[in-house]
Amino acid sequence: MSKQPMNVPNKPKIYHIVHLDRLASIVKKRTLWCDKEIVKHNFGGTSVGMNCIKQRRLTELKLTSHPDLFVGDCVPFYFCSRSIMLYLIHRANHVDLGYKGGQDNIVHLEADFYESINWAQQNNKKWAFTLSNAGSHIFEDRCDVSSLNEINWDAVNSNNWVSCKEDKQAEFLMEYHFPWGINQSHWN
Repeated sequence: MSKQPMNVPNKPKIYHIVHLDRLASIVKKRTLWCDKEIVKHNFGGTSVGMNCIKQRRLTELKLTSHPDLFVGDCVPFYFCSRSIMLYLIHRANHVDLGYKGGQDNIVHLEADFYESINWAQQNNKKWAFTLSNAGSHIFEDRCDVSSLNEINWDAVNSNNWVSCKEDKQAEFLMEYHFPWGINQSHWN
């Protein structure tokens, strides 16, 4: 008998990781900024992503659901709580990873998916989610909640992700910024 694919969670959570030294500016500005704004305003702090992928997200990768937006114009969140990037940070041996300081100074931020899109809609902000890694050269994105079932939730929740690495990295993207404390969002 084959295993049935996992259904969409009732209350999906989204996760963003930042270096601890960025937390003060997030609290002060009461928002998370997209990479485009971080580069533009030089908010300071440690970048924990891969610069080559961040650059591609800023200049090459556009959303099909919002063709005027580059991926780097959006604040990215993963649907999985233990992202592959977090693993790479732990290993600290990837050639493209500039930050090699391990996980001790990484802060996990968690928000509710539905509350986040409700806020975006009430504030005229574009949002989308991807079915895989939005830093890849090829990915699909959606901006309709009814398409949430297209995410491979088994991959998102998998601990053994070698065969599903791209799908595990499905992302939620919010245009420009993500405000601190949307309704009942939790910041852990």
